[in-house]
Amino acid sequence: MFYRKNVGSKEGWLRVLTGGLMAACALTLIGPTTLGLLLTGAGVFTALTGLVGFCPACAMVGRKPVEGPPR
Repeated sequence: MFYRKNVGSKEGWLRVLTGGLMAACALTLIGPTTLGLLLTGAGVFTALTGLVGFCPACAMVGRKPVEGPPR
């Protein structure tokens, strides 16, 4: 891998769920306006950080990588 995960599995699933909900709500409630598309992009980015397990914003503020399960 080219990166070390800094988002845990439970937080990752939560990010996927909330990112999808954010994108769906932005498109249905606001519509395809500039603000709606901007919020949809933020939701997609949030969902992708959950799927990949790496958040660049968390890395910039110094969040430590997630350690694997004990062996």
